[in-house]
Amino acid sequence: MPGGKETRLLHLGEMEKLDKTLFRLEQGFELQFRLGPTLQGKPVTVYTNYPASGEVFDRHKFRTLSWHNPTGKEDDSDKYCKLDLQISGSYQYYFSLGNEKSGGGYIVVDPILRVGADNHVLPLDCVTLQTFLAKCLGPFHEWEDRLKVAKETGYNMIHFTPLQKLGLSRSCYSLADQLEVNPEFSSPNKQCTWSDIGALVEKLKTEWNMLCVTDVVYNHTATNSEWLRMHPECGYNLVNSPHLKPAWVLDRALWHLTCMVADGKCTAKGIPPLIENDHHLNCIRKIIWEDVYPKIKLWEFFQVDVDKAVQQFKTLLTQGKMGTKSDPNQHLQIVQDPEYRRFGCTVDMNIALATFIPHSNGPAAIEECCNWFRKRLEELNAEKHRQTHHHQEQAVNCLVGTVVYERLACGGPKLGPITRKYPLVTRYFTYPFKDLTVEEEETMIHQPDKSCYFMAHNGWVMGDDPLKNFAEPGSNVYLRRELICWGDSVKLRYGNKPEDCPYLWAHMKKYTEITAKYFHGVRLDNCHSTPIHVAEYMLDTARKLRANLYVVAELFTGNEELDNIFVNRLGITSLIREAMTAYNSHEEGRLVYRFGGEPVGSFVQPRLRPLMPAIAHALFMDITHDNECPIQHRSAYDALPSAMIVSMACCATGSTKGYDELVPHQISVVSEERFYAKWNPAAHLASGEVNFQTGILAGRLAMNRLHQELGAKGFNQVYVDQVDEDIVAVTRHCPNTHQSVVAVSRTAFRDPKTSFYSKEVPEMCIPGKIEEVVLEARTIERSASPYKKDEHFVNGLPNFTVELREHIQIKDSKIIKQAGTAIKGPNEFVQEIEFEKLTPGSVIVFRVSLDPKAQEAVGVLRNHLIQFSPHFKSGSLPDDHSAPILNTLFSSFVQNGSTFVKHLSLGSVQMCGIGRYPCLPDLSPSLHDVPYRLNEITNVKEQCCVSLAAGLPHFSSGIFRSWGRDTFIALRGLMLVTGRYLEARNIILAFGGTLRHGLIPNLLGQGTHARYNCRDAVWWWLQCIQDYCTIVPNGLDILRCPVSRMYPTDDSSPQPAGTVDQPLYEVIQEAMQRHMEGINFRERNAGPQIDQNMRDEGFNVTAGVDHETGFVFGGNRFNCGTWMDKMGESDRARNKGIPATPRDGSAVEIIGLCKSAVRWLLELSGKNVFPFRGVTVKRHGREETIAYDEWNRKIQEHFERLFFVSENPADPNEKHPNLVHKRGIYKDSYGASSPWCDYQLRPNFTIAMVVAPELFTPERAWKALQIAEEKLLGPLGMKTLDPDDMVYCGVYDNALDNDNYNVARGFNYHQGPEWLWPIGYFLRAKLYFSKLISPGTYAKTVVMVKNVLSRHYVHLERSSWKGLPELTNENGQYCPFSCETQAWSIGVILEILYDL
Repeated sequence: MPGGKETRLLHLGEMEKLDKTLFRLEQGFELQFRLGPTLQGKPVTVYTNYPASGEVFDRHKFRTLSWHNPTGKEDDSDKYCKLDLQISGSYQYYFSLGNEKSGGGYIVVDPILRVGADNHVLPLDCVTLQTFLAKCLGPFHEWEDRLKVAKETGYNMIHFTPLQKLGLSRSCYSLADQLEVNPEFSSPNKQCTWSDIGALVEKLKTEWNMLCVTDVVYNHTATNSEWLRMHPECGYNLVNSPHLKPAWVLDRALWHLTCMVADGKCTAKGIPPLIENDHHLNCIRKIIWEDVYPKIKLWEFFQVDVDKAVQQFKTLLTQGKMGTKSDPNQHLQIVQDPEYRRFGCTVDMNIALATFIPHSNGPAAIEECCNWFRKRLEELNAEKHRQTHHHQEQAVNCLVGTVVYERLACGGPKLGPITRKYPLVTRYFTYPFKDLTVEEEETMIHQPDKSCYFMAHNGWVMGDDPLKNFAEPGSNVYLRRELICWGDSVKLRYGNKPEDCPYLWAHMKKYTEITAKYFHGVRLDNCHSTPIHVAEYMLDTARKLRANLYVVAELFTGNEELDNIFVNRLGITSLIREAMTAYNSHEEGRLVYRFGGEPVGSFVQPRLRPLMPAIAHALFMDITHDNECPIQHRSAYDALPSAMIVSMACCATGSTKGYDELVPHQISVVSEERFYAKWNPAAHLASGEVNFQTGILAGRLAMNRLHQELGAKGFNQVYVDQVDEDIVAVTRHCPNTHQSVVAVSRTAFRDPKTSFYSKEVPEMCIPGKIEEVVLEARTIERSASPYKKDEHFVNGLPNFTVELREHIQIKDSKIIKQAGTAIKGPNEFVQEIEFEKLTPGSVIVFRVSLDPKAQEAVGVLRNHLIQFSPHFKSGSLPDDHSAPILNTLFSSFVQNGSTFVKHLSLGSVQMCGIGRYPCLPDLSPSLHDVPYRLNEITNVKEQCCVSLAAGLPHFSSGIFRSWGRDTFIALRGLMLVTGRYLEARNIILAFGGTLRHGLIPNLLGQGTHARYNCRDAVWWWLQCIQDYCTIVPNGLDILRCPVSRMYPTDDSSPQPAGTVDQPLYEVIQEAMQRHMEGINFRERNAGPQIDQNMRDEGFNVTAGVDHETGFVFGGNRFNCGTWMDKMGESDRARNKGIPATPRDGSAVEIIGLCKSAVRWLLELSGKNVFPFRGVTVKRHGREETIAYDEWNRKIQEHFERLFFVSENPADPNEKHPNLVHKRGIYKDSYGASSPWCDYQLRPNFTIAMVVAPELFTPERAWKALQIAEEKLLGPLGMKTLDPDDMVYCGVYDNALDNDNYNVARGFNYHQGPEWLWPIGYFLRAKLYFSKLISPGTYAKTVVMVKNVLSRHYVHLERSSWKGLPELTNENGQYCPFSCETQAWSIGVILEILYDL
């Protein structure tokens, strides 16, 4: 492609909604939208919000894309509209059919990251990120010394937790003011500002080659945020969210329970302040059910005041009011009070009056009616009571579960006694007033000046739908206590648009702008709970300031499709993935394979290729700041090998500060207040300092360097091998240089001191030549004072370090005992590695290249591939001695044709080839351009002409490869239209040499085993000669080419090529002559040795021409001489030896082919190109000449008279009016031995329409084609018989043998199943005659043809054979007995496209 542009094709499919499918692209790519097969030929418009050149992105502004049709062809497979992608972000597209929106999706364009003074690109797969808790960096002037640790250990990106002023809880993610820098960063004499931080970020980028990202927290703010007090509408309070009132009442009741337990007032009821066992938990349940719930009566918020409602109803009845129901299915229901007051709910009195109707106006009747109404209200209230009871059950279960985790569970925080600081459960709502009684507090919920400060805290809900907001009406999360609550943060309420909460949107927009101005990227905190429309708006704001914004997020959806919704809509660049989720080394290896890279050995992809769905780009972290400490869960020995496995992933990788220093506990985002250590390269370290002797820092530098090298140098293929339960080998392979890097890591998920690890490590076989050991490292213990938690600095285990050696030869390795080379099989060169000290906690990395033999072979391959694309040149050794592979040059129709045309043309390569043994008889030695080769076995020179297989897999080679009829039906499409003229000529001449009895063989059998049992092959051969002369430049020259006659007379034995040569025009004349004389012979070797099913009479072959009508006729009821040639095979069903479709008499397509040949020869003789004016026959003892002119005229005069089934029941030409069952059609034959067969509707008349359209009156032809379309057209093929026919059966099963005469052993092969090749003639006939009807009809027909062909395109794309089948069962269903790809099926579709 010019300029080497990367182009991706997105095929649109009707009704295809791809919101959950991720398409990732890079800047500089071109995206082409193309019509998928289901949309071809339809009026499609594509819209996108990707901005036009020079415009600014507006998510809600869509524009129309214009269509290009590069081939200018009528088929739509290459029509496209395109986007040149130059801006990163998330963009939407959709398309419509007419005015109907039909489908759509998103594309995500990755940002380009740049670092250094020279602004060089940092590829996404080279990112090595480290997370720092901002509050642990200390005063701003000390940051550089602390961040230097990340620089020295090879990280190129720093992730800061929020740098803003923190809330009271001191959690890194509970922010008091989103716009203010944390004042703790300032020193007494220097205030730290955003521009100071910005200057540092810029310095890190230009001088340290490091980028910086930080969090944006949109979902909540600290409860003590000053701006929240001024703008309480920004939270979910009881004024704007009154549906939370019942949950608030419960929350306060639970707070009062906390106070009572903390004060020891519940000890008598079995709940001491320190919860220690199941008995205490059961007492908590009991006190809530017996004391709390009955006191707060939550159900009353959802119930109706029955007395009040009945009184209102009674008043209306007394006034004589009548109700009307607009919908008879409407039933009386409780209407929730929007203010959520106790008993504030109502019912629709209109429905009540229409439902409860008194039988009279008397007071007794009204009273009775009111009682019915009261009873119904009480039932409705009882239902609300039941629902509330279910909510209360869930609330108790959740509450007790929380208590278990926080106070009893081994892995929990073990909070100790219940106090006001550590309550029974975290409070769900803020309460900024003095504690009163529950009853007194409840009065405040209806006082807006107070209740506006009762705001819902944020948190997360396990297993919840992240696209639903759990604080909005309709959710009962707060009432059911399902929220895992962060009591230090208020959930923010944005509404649906900025106008819904102007202050909040503006405040957060400013916050976003500050972040985007100073940082290269953002991490979306708590992304799955952030309202997606809010995140969209904020990220759009950020990208306006920083176009190449790096966006990372952590999603806990547990569902890839759901992840993709967020990635698509927000344009997330990388999703954080955690190695800590792996429960063993096998799972850790699987994650590496899952999150990046192609499989090793995948094909090098072309620059223009389909856009494939992707998985989100990963930022794969060995540990995140939320994870528990791996040393506690695994062992200190595992830090190095697990980090190695992660860094071998082909994606961005990361870690958290503290992992490399082997800090043996989680560094808490809430409670950690100590500072990180500083970098000191000196040998002696003071407290609060680290260097390469600390933890695994030395190993981390080597791993980060390697990760960046592999990403930058195109090692994009990944293979993961689980060597044993602890050892994982990860290979990164570069397809351009064929180099590999193999990292072998021995993990230590179990502590080696307390668990058994085998000393015997399996041998490893590494294919190729090991160039060097890139690095080897072992985690070792050293003598040091035991670990003690430093009071001022975050410190790690002092007694572990890494023994590291880099870039050494195998012989110098301390981990390898010995390495030998072995030759496995003829071509595989393998190095066998025996390990000595691959102890738990060790890693070794090899650089491997191809062995010399393989390099040579790759050179040969490249030399061949360069012919297709020059970009194969780079890499391996060139090879200058290999001959070019691709000699075949296709015609301009193919070369300039659409993708569909090109794919179909590959069928020509698939079907036309040269086998080990020649399939065609030899051509005349006097032809000079015949290909020859040396026979591998005899070493004798032999002809090697291309032959055409009928279909695959059944007719691929040997005696059954070549068939006369199949070859010449397929030849125009597969060879002439595609430009393979010489090979087509050779096939025509080779078959011409086998002419015998005036016929071309059905089964060729190399000529010596030919069977002359078909009446139509000779006419298809003649049609192909005509097509050759028309299509090929100087095509008429073929008529003078020598034909070597294998059978100079009917009874001669096979003659070698060159014995008797004749020009082709004489052979043509002989075929015409013999038909006019009449053909009558018995097949040689007749009997079961050539056909085990045929009856004796079937071996008698006859053909001739009716001298009155000019029609060719032939056959008998025991043979089948046309393409519908199924012979019965079932003894059981008694159809053996009976042809299902003898089609004797004059078959319609043979009449058409004969007419075409006679007309053509007449034209040629008129131009003196063909030396014969007619044929001579002996009649009544004397010779008589029938001129081609006369023969042509006879067929023309008689055809419609005898073949058209007139609309007029009294038509005098109709011999059998009683057999007519469809009018306005053309008969399938004339003069059949079973007359009713003539009248069957089959698709064969359309063949005659294409080859001899002059036989048909356009209006009649069009009517017949419409009937065929209605009755015979299937999805891919044509029904071979009218479904209204009593013997129609559309499912072909050749294996079924039963008593059913019509279907046993596939007897219905041509009695319904949908064959593909006739559809070619049907569509070509439609195109031809529609032009004669009117321009409008032609335009409609083109659309119809495109739609039909689009189904063939779908099949071709999906077919594992990349072909079109022989036939399908009814309605396009798959037929297992069909050839998967058939020559004539492909050929005829190419012909239609050629006609178009």
